Amino acid sequence: MGKQKIGVTLDEHLLAFLDEVAGGNRSEYLNKLLMEKRRQVLEQKMIAALQEDIQDAEYLQDLEDWDGVAGDGLDAGG
Repeated sequence: MGKQKIGVTLDEHLLAFLDEVAGGNRSEYLNKLLMEKRRQVLEQKMIAALQEDIQDAEYLQDLEDWDGVAGDGLDAGG
């Protein structure tokens, strides 16, 4: 993955905090912070999609139907 340099304007107290917690590497710290936030957002979207799925009776019926046939023949001796 490539990186791109950007300019960001921060309040002075936030910049001081960043310098305090970043351990000398602002970019690395901000990248990690944004990756974690991205993970949280994606997780929330996935949970919302799953909650929507469990409200869909047709989808639930499809899952039940597939559960009944997914293992057919796997345990059969031959």
